[in-house]
Amino acid sequence: MRGNLLFNLVFGIIGFIFTLLFSLTNNLFMTSVIRGLISFAAWFLLAFLLRWAWASISTPAAGAALEGGEEAGETGTRFDVTTPDESDELNELLKQKPEQSSGSEDAFTPLNPPKLVTKKDPEELAQAVRHLTEK
Repeated sequence: MRGNLLFNLVFGIIGFIFTLLFSLTNNLFMTSVIRGLISFAAWFLLAFLLRWAWASISTPAAGAALEGGEEAGETGTRFDVTTPDESDELNELLKQKPEQSSGSEDAFTPLNPPKLVTKKDPEELAQAVRHLTEK
């Protein structure tokens, strides 16, 4: 336990020093010390959480220690990450050629929209331009 507590203390002291140094540039000394002590407590507790997570990840599962990889009756202790082999299906998809239609109904025809042409009297257009330039 002594080594574990030492790890937490070192983690907390590092957090205290960083917070104190970064806080001194913008705050008074006592405010920086108080914020450093708060960060010491936060980093000290964070070290406990970090050690717990590391221990839970690094310890082997109960079912993995059995011979042949058999499960010990617990569900969710093993995670199968293998994927089924689908290379034959992919090769078949790549080999298929698109069907070409011989009918004229699928042939490309360009779009011919109707032309919208309105013819105005040149005198009326001149009046509109004069009206707009006066304002």
